[in-house]
Amino acid sequence: MTGLTPYCAVLCLLAGPARAAAEPQFLVLNLTPGHAWHQSRPDTLAPDHLAELRAKLPFDHRGPIRLATSYIFSYLNSASDATFDDALRRCLATAVETDTPILIALDGENWWDARPDLWNWWDPAKPGYNPENARNVEWTGPGPEHAVKLAWRNWGRQLRVCPPPNLMSPRYRAACAEQMRRIVPIIAAWSQALPAARRDLFVGIKLGWESSIGVNAWHYPGGNDLLDRDPKDDPQTGLNTDLLPSRGVATLGYAAVATAGLRTDGQVTEADQAEVVRRHLADLCRQARELGLPRDKVFTHGVGWKRDELLYRAAVNADSCPGWSSYHHAADPARDPGVQSGLAQSDAPGWAVAEWLLGGPLQIEPWHRAMEATFAEPKCRYLCVYNWESIRTAEPVLEAIRQLVTAPR
Repeated sequence: MTGLTPYCAVLCLLAGPARAAAEPQFLVLNLTPGHAWHQSRPDTLAPDHLAELRAKLPFDHRGPIRLATSYIFSYLNSASDATFDDALRRCLATAVETDTPILIALDGENWWDARPDLWNWWDPAKPGYNPENARNVEWTGPGPEHAVKLAWRNWGRQLRVCPPPNLMSPRYRAACAEQMRRIVPIIAAWSQALPAARRDLFVGIKLGWESSIGVNAWHYPGGNDLLDRDPKDDPQTGLNTDLLPSRGVATLGYAAVATAGLRTDGQVTEADQAEVVRRHLADLCRQARELGLPRDKVFTHGVGWKRDELLYRAAVNADSCPGWSSYHHAADPARDPGVQSGLAQSDAPGWAVAEWLLGGPLQIEPWHRAMEATFAEPKCRYLCVYNWESIRTAEPVLEAIRQLVTAPR
């Protein structure tokens, strides 16, 4: 399926007189992959997957703050490009059919299981084996002999994941670029075909996913020795995110730093890691712009853990609007020195809270106050709640959202 054929009839029905061009803000609800939808099953992205969401919240209300949905598509974790593209097109068509604004997140960092041809450097009995793949994954020391075979992640519980990519590896970068060249034009053509009265259905695309080194895929010291052991015997100590650059485990980044020519010996530093992430995001955003998207529709997903660490600035580049995760300062981003440092460095037309969830009691008042504080920040384009599944049965939170969206302004 190519071109705009799947959308034309729906777009024509929705066409109407253009509205005044006030730039809306968006409260975005991220729909967790694998729950109501999955990128390997395009049928799960039909309009009925939004039925509960739309029944509970005022998606049809058109005020200064609009509701939107977010989908994360992991382009290196798909067995079929054709199926992936069908799912993406179905997702975009559903946004139009249901008049639901949409944010598309493109992930090539956290889930790349479908590309053992890039990361399997150690097991000749499994697909993709090539010893040279050691240059496509991260190292714990200065040389491919320190390449890692596995990593760990904790998004609620600790689990094993593939070794993290060397973000500067030419083969990894080429794989990402190949996917971007196929995917972004689909999104750009869809957005450009929207009638003027429905242009705000496209919130934008988000590139990166808490882009960092050694956090969302960390490596315990001596971790390769654990590969063939029972995961129940893995260490459970996790991270100390304030300890830079190691985060309290094995320092990663040696592969990317060497490939980028930042250093070939000595210890990797916090500044080295942040510079690699900055280059990675800048390259992805440059490609998105060259493939047809305007800067105000391209967002990064940066992050920081230690107060005002250098990694916050890595989300800022000339081809995008910066975005960051916000948990510790979810009640008020003005209190986050890392985000504020990044914003002071940015000349972008907007920015975003790319991942957000308020801790504490699930009550109307604190949720409403926190969301109001975020949208009051100058040039904040969207706040993305992670995840819809976390709040779908929390009636006080849903009421706070209703009040935020329908309040006269």
